[in-house]
Amino acid sequence: MSAAAAVFRASNTALITGAGSGVGLAVAKLCASHSMNLILVDRDDSKLKEAKSSISSKGTVDTHSMDVGSTSDWSTLKQNVEKGGTKLDFLHLNAGIGLKGDWMDGSYFHKIFETNFFGVINGINTFFPHFESNSSSPKAIIVTGSKQGITNPPGNAAYNTSKSAIKTITEHLSFDLAKSSPSTSVHLLVPGWTFTGLTGGGGMKEKPAGAWSAEQVADYLYKKMSDGKFYVICPDNDVDWETDRKRMTWTCADDPQMGDVVYERQPQSRWRDEYKEEAQKTMDGMKLGQRQMD
Repeated sequence: MSAAAAVFRASNTALITGAGSGVGLAVAKLCASHSMNLILVDRDDSKLKEAKSSISSKGTVDTHSMDVGSTSDWSTLKQNVEKGGTKLDFLHLNAGIGLKGDWMDGSYFHKIFETNFFGVINGINTFFPHFESNSSSPKAIIVTGSKQGITNPPGNAAYNTSKSAIKTITEHLSFDLAKSSPSTSVHLLVPGWTFTGLTGGGGMKEKPAGAWSAEQVADYLYKKMSDGKFYVICPDNDVDWETDRKRMTWTCADDPQMGDVVYERQPQSRWRDEYKEEAQKTMDGMKLGQRQMD
């Protein structure tokens, strides 16, 4: 098992946004199964109460209703978390929204970015000191992305752009913390078709056969953390990993950076010492447009 998964242990503290339902709640239950202390964050107070009542844990479970797009809410949360001397070991920035709008609807873009992008940035800004230059004790930061931020299908420009930005930010965070705090691992969680209110529920009462449950996503996150992977690209019952790889490769056929995802390397591998020789050999033998000619 990779050291990354060792963060799941009794007495460690996990803070999860968007924890009132779906993937966030499933990851909270995963943490609870390891007797971790939980801080659940969501903008829906009623969902938080339901989530708390559904969790069985030997650790503590606290809830905070807030807007992740509000810096003042994050400041208040930081004060509440730290007033007893608590330091986070596990931070999952998961909160997200999906809206539809058009090119004349500025509020559509602002609302998407306030939650999906700045909700992550605010969380990193607020709790970064908990994860930088820490001791040898394993810590972890998880950010929930989307396949739409990688394959970029048409139909929801603001959402796709926000998730593409999240992918880039999380890659940079991983690269920087690998140098300043090697015991802190960073992971980009990318669910497939998942039966939740945001990505697959849509008012349906029963999970479609092709979709994964949120609990399957949480279990897959644990497996990939155990394997030491940064990219956690979840399959589902309709789309397997090989199909995902082909779609991502097609979208970015001549982009060497996409190789980090499809070959499960660490992000920004071309700038990492352990990949420099391999990257140079690859670029020396690369012919632009070769894929289209094959």
